[in-house]
Order: sequence, then C-alpha cells, then structure tokens
Amino acid sequence: MNAEERGLAAVEYKHNGYNCCQAVLMSYNDSFNVSKDVLMNIGSGFGMGMGCMEGTCGALCGAVIAAGLIKNGEKTTLSSKEILKSFKEKSGATICKELKGIETGKMLCSCDDCVKNAAIVLSDVLNLETV
Repeated sequence: MNAEERGLAAVEYKHNGYNCCQAVLMSYNDSFNVSKDVLMNIGSGFGMGMGCMEGTCGALCGAVIAAGLIKNGEKTTLSSKEILKSFKEKSGATICKELKGIETGKMLCSCDDCVKNAAIVLSDVLNLETV
C-alpha cells in the first residue's frame, strides 16, 4: 500500500470503532509481526489523545509506536522527531485538545484527518513504498 492508501485505511479503522492510535497501528498491521489483540492493548490508552485530550494526539502516538515496530527499535528516536515535525506541519499541532480547539473554539484538524495524516507521515518519514 502507498501512503495515501494507508491513510485511508486508518480512517476506515477509525470509523469501525478503533481509537485514533489503534487505527494508525492497524493500518500498518501487515508491516510487523504483532497480533491484533496486542496492538489493540498497546493503543488502548491513547483514545482521545494521551490523558483524555490533555497530551499528544493518539494518532501521532500510533505512528511513533508503529515506527518502532517497523524499525525494530533502530534509530526510532530520530524517526519519531521527524514524524512529530511532519505531523505538526500537516495538522497544525500535536496536542489533542489543541487539534480539536477545545480551549480556542477553532478546530485545527479532525480525528479523521489526524489518523490519515499520521499514517501518511509515517510512510513518508520511513520512506515506505509498499511495506
């Protein structure tokens, strides 16, 4: 799958009951040897971002977790920095409540767009064509 297809798959997972983190993880589930149940457990605490919208966007967390799984932990810190930077450029922020405009009343990015952007950014940063 290409980056756009991964992004659309993440949105589809989001529409089928997965939280933002889980949706991004599932859009790459063919790229690493981790069971669906384990992925769901790993991503379960990132619904509505970390700390119920107080912290990092769950979709962004999912992209960083997936990067670690895809790269087997090799240089994941550097990749996560690039993922964060690219996600912020695409989405306008990295904190869930800022993305949703909770304090400002101005939404910067919908959940659908966040999961799509996170999946695309992951593919772009890791130079994944058909992983």
